[in-house]
Amino acid sequence: MSNISALNKAFESRVRLGIMSILLVNEWVDYKEIKASLDLTDGNLASHITGLEKFGYIEVRKRFIGKKTNTSYQITALGKQAFNKHINALEKLINNL
Repeated sequence: MSNISALNKAFESRVRLGIMSILLVNEWVDYKEIKASLDLTDGNLASHITGLEKFGYIEVRKRFIGKKTNTSYQITALGKQAFNKHINALEKLINNL
């Protein structure tokens, strides 16, 4: 029996997988850093960030550094739990093929 039903639809996109992977291993990550790491456009990144934020999987921090705005992101405890559950379900699915 497959574990496909255990996969989280919020992480079906490769972009969201990338964002969550980056945030899982880093404390806070700047918008520009995520954009460059995943080679994304502003619009593409913004839409996926918004989706993850709506689920409560990431936290957004906006602040000023000097006179420039800085937006950074951090995975939440809920996001970490959901992402780990998704990855574990993927592993089980692969191992059972």
